[in-house]
Amino acid sequence: MTSARQAKAGGERALLQRLFEAAVQAVDPLHIIKGHLPPAPKGRTIVIGAGKAAARMAQGVEQHWPGALSGLVVTRYGHGAPTRQIEVVEAGHPVPDDAAHDAASRMLDLVRGLTADDLVLCLMSGGGSALLSLPAPGLSGQEKREVHRALLKSGAPIDEMNCVRKHLSAIKGGRLALACAPARVFTLVLSDVPGDDPAVVASGPTLADASTAADALRILQKYAIPISPAVQALLGDPAQETPKPGDARLAGHGAVVIATAQQALEAAAQAARAAGYAPLILSNSMEGEAREVAIVHASLARQARRHGQPLAPPCVILSGGETSVTVRGQGRGGRNAEFLLALAIALKGLPGVHAIACDTDGIDGTEDNAGALLAPDTLARALALGLDPAALLADNDGYSFFAALGDLLVCGPTRTNVNDFRAILVNA
Repeated sequence: MTSARQAKAGGERALLQRLFEAAVQAVDPLHIIKGHLPPAPKGRTIVIGAGKAAARMAQGVEQHWPGALSGLVVTRYGHGAPTRQIEVVEAGHPVPDDAAHDAASRMLDLVRGLTADDLVLCLMSGGGSALLSLPAPGLSGQEKREVHRALLKSGAPIDEMNCVRKHLSAIKGGRLALACAPARVFTLVLSDVPGDDPAVVASGPTLADASTAADALRILQKYAIPISPAVQALLGDPAQETPKPGDARLAGHGAVVIATAQQALEAAAQAARAAGYAPLILSNSMEGEAREVAIVHASLARQARRHGQPLAPPCVILSGGETSVTVRGQGRGGRNAEFLLALAIALKGLPGVHAIACDTDGIDGTEDNAGALLAPDTLARALALGLDPAALLADNDGYSFFAALGDLLVCGPTRTNVNDFRAILVNA
């Protein structure tokens, strides 16, 4: 029996999970970091970093670095990994806590007093913005957290959120690189942002910042986010601006993106071909409201099922990127659960269509699941349990919907992060 026939006989769920696993494995920093390390310096090597993949990246550096090193990285609670020379600290995400503040302060202390012969190897991945949190001078941690919480609920895309974060921070937007002078800084980046701009990932602590404080203020006004007088004063002070591209103080530094959503999607596409499905990578940088992106995906699946366009079944529609959720309800659930619930409603039980949506870091928002799975009978089973899909979507409660069906996907932290992964299988 071919893989495609096995899927039709009931193996679609297993196949979708295999596609997700292939995507995650392709961007595991432990296995890909070796080919991107810079030459060892004459002096010391100090490793710093932040993000959901920071501990795994530190493991990779330790395995492959030719000499002595030391350092500190900060990652989300539960995303740590054993290291020998590089200290791993766990802190709060998505809202920063005291542990994140302390880690950022220690990191600044660690890179002070270096020489031109020294190297600072910086390991950055998604989640680093919250995990490397140190308010700018004159700003309290509470004021910064209040703005952060409001941004998380606003539906603002990641680039806008990170613009604001850079300009309220003492360490982001290139400021950490300035503190490393005169040592050379080399940054390795796992990209979780559309477009893979390394200066956007984790709000670019060691990279030049093309955005301005005026941009940050416009974003806060756009989403009607209230700000304190201290935030207003900070964003209006030219002396507090971040270092810009071409700044001589950043000359000689380097940066390379070592893993992206595109790599993950290509690995999933290869696995799909092996299973007898023609893959279509729709985009590696989908943005917009999760429920609206779901409607677009549903229309593509319907077109493929009914008309064989843009691909004839059996096929799989793949996409990555980072959707957003404007939180208006009180329910539980990340953007992937919201996407899948909206997809289920839009598909209306269309036969032959199965789907998965997961965060590649293994955690969908603040819940314990990576995402969830959808089948043609999802809506029917939900209605049989007395669930109201539309009401749950209005309450931003995708988690409860899929939990009731037993269709949450729980894998634990993957220690990598190239943002969301979506796959929709379409059978004839």
